[in-house]
Amino acid sequence: MSNPYDTVKDRTSILGPTIQFTGELSAEEDLVILGSIQGSITHTQRLTIGREGTVRADVEAQLVIVEGTLEGNVRAEKSVSVKETATLTGNITAPAVMILEGANFNGHVDMTGGKAAKAAPAESATARRPSSAA
Repeated sequence: MSNPYDTVKDRTSILGPTIQFTGELSAEEDLVILGSIQGSITHTQRLTIGREGTVRADVEAQLVIVEGTLEGNVRAEKSVSVKETATLTGNITAPAVMILEGANFNGHVDMTGGKAAKAAPAESATARRPSSAA
């Protein structure tokens, strides 16, 4: 009989609702956060912030699913999904983004991978006032 956790792809870690963590968190298997995390998260697989989860951190992962509360910027290689139960305050950078009706989102979305933001002049992102005739 083989071990079900032989490959990274088959593993999922769960940080339960009573866990409080401060610092830099990194992992190479799927991760579900139900507790409280503060700091930064760098992840190579799927990261899910459960309904009970509270994260105050910048997050980098392959795929991010937010069901709980996230305060921080999110960068994903594949996609970010913000569920109807979620509160996300921060910017999202990912090639695919889904924000469901009912989600509380306050931030900006960049689906170009940051390429357009670097290439565009800063003035184009700012509202311009018409000049007044004297």
